[in-house]
Parts: sequence; C-alpha cells; structure tokens
Amino acid sequence: MTPFSALDLSPITQGSDAAHSFRNTLDLARHAERWGYRRFWLAEHHGMPGIASAATAVLIGHVAGGTSTIRVGAGGIMLPNHSPLVIAEQFGTLESLYPGRIDLGLGRAPGSDQRTAQALRRNLSSDPNEFPRDVQELADYLSVSPRQAVRAVPGTGLNVPLWILGSSLFGAQVAAVFGLPFAFASHFAPAQMIPAIELYRSEFRASRDLAKPYVMLGFNVFGADSREQAKFLATSMQQAFVNLRSGRPSQLQPPAEGYVEGLGPQERAILDQVLSCASIGTPEMVRADLHHFIKQTGADELMITSQIFDHAARLRSFEIAAEALTS
Repeated sequence: MTPFSALDLSPITQGSDAAHSFRNTLDLARHAERWGYRRFWLAEHHGMPGIASAATAVLIGHVAGGTSTIRVGAGGIMLPNHSPLVIAEQFGTLESLYPGRIDLGLGRAPGSDQRTAQALRRNLSSDPNEFPRDVQELADYLSVSPRQAVRAVPGTGLNVPLWILGSSLFGAQVAAVFGLPFAFASHFAPAQMIPAIELYRSEFRASRDLAKPYVMLGFNVFGADSREQAKFLATSMQQAFVNLRSGRPSQLQPPAEGYVEGLGPQERAILDQVLSCASIGTPEMVRADLHHFIKQTGADELMITSQIFDHAARLRSFEIAAEALTS
C-alpha cells in the first residue's frame, strides 16, 4: 500500500475567520489520524485572505498537541523568509515537545506577493545558490556539526527530517544533491512533474538519512457520494485559483452551480492545467484515479489536499481518499 498524507492550508471560508479555520484544521487532523494518514502538513503563505497558516510552526504545535500519533509538519516553510537559525530553534522546540512526530519541508518561493515578501524583512536574493546554502546551514544547526560555531538550542542533534519541496527542476536538483526526500507540488503546478521526478531519481546521491530516492506527490481529491456533488464542491477551489491567477486572491468561496461553464477559454485553460492531478467524483472514481496516478508516476507517497468550502464535505472527501488508498 502506498502511504498517504494530508496537506491543509487551514482555509478561511467566506464569512468566517482564522479562529474557525484553526478549529476545523485540528478536527481534520484528528480524523486523518483515525483514517490512517501518515502525515498532516501545513503550508506557509502570507497576505492571503483565504489561507490562515502563515505562522506555520505555531499551528503545527497546535495540531501536534491535539493529536497523538500522526506526524505533523511543514509543507512547507519558505526558507528565504527566515533565518535558518530561527527555523532550527522553532522545529527543535517542536521536536522536543512531540518527539518523533515532526517533519520540516523547505521551499524556495516566498509564499506571497513581492510587497509582502519585502515586509517579511529578509533580503530577496536572486542568487540560485542562496537556497541550497540556507538548507545546508539549517541542516548543520540540527546536526552535531563542527562547521557550526553557533548552536540552535533546542535543535542541535535532534532528528528533524528535512524534505525539499518544489514545483520545478530546481527543487528536484537540490533534493537530489542533498540526498533528501522530495515533495513535488503537482496539486497546483503539475507542468514539470514528470521531468522533475526523473531528474531527482537519476541525480540522487545517497545520504546518511536516505539511501534511495523518495518522492511524494501532491494530489487534489474532491470526493462525494455522487459525481454531480463532487463537481459542485470542486468549484470553490476552482474559484480560488482563478481569483489568485487574476490578481484577486479571496477567501474560499461557496460552491457555485455552473461556475466552470461560465468561464472564458483563458480561465478554463488555467483550471485544466491545475487540475491535471486531481480526482473529482465518486468513491469508485477516486479509487481508480488515485491508483492510476500512482502507477503512472511511481510515487512513494501521496499528499492529498481537498479545498472544499463545507467542513463536513471536506472531511468526507478526505475519508473517501483514505478508503480508496487502503482498499
């Protein structure tokens, strides 16, 4: 059986607020733990009206404290926004509180627009080597390395698994060089998925932590008891993507009848590209789509995401995905 995990953006739905989103996030994590999900990851985004997981490490602590066994982590921390030392201390603290349950995925994008990125008060370097240097510095803080004169307390010597996240060939190269597991964002940027997987596997160098390549792929699931209901539920995420790509990020909107049919060809093309790694349908359709995707890509693990407006329907979609992957 292919392991499967959950990615949550702690969505802020229209008319709601972050406090409500956090309650739903913890409830989803508790259900995911019961349904057999291996990990529950949260992503760093800033200045997004529909995403509440900006303070990612804080929210990871909330979820880990409210669950018992599921691994909880960042999918991911956008490393250019932060000092590697600060991230080492934050995740050293989380690992000390919840030993053996914390993951740290690292991304290169700012997770925001340029103005917000500037407000985060880190220099926005155009040097492609800056991210690998930051990854190495962070890894040194979490190890017992003679290269580090500065110690992360807590952090030094703790086993916090690092992942490289990516949506391009660059992330694949970094993961391969460092010998780290690679999580590809195929759930929203699938265009380079196959070339990135091939590059990562062909260039992978075994490391102390990982003997062979390990690929996790993102996949959207909008599962419901009827195909019509699943298509209706998926329109909330479809609206979110169109709004974002149009420069109008919004809270997660209620589903809308006939939404896709009312779009122009440009917007439909955006959704066709984004949803090429997605399943929208009944439990039987979701099962077929997931197993086909695993066979097509050879994924070592799937990261399931489901941006659905209604919380009960979102729970049902994650449950359908779990049933599909365990049957």
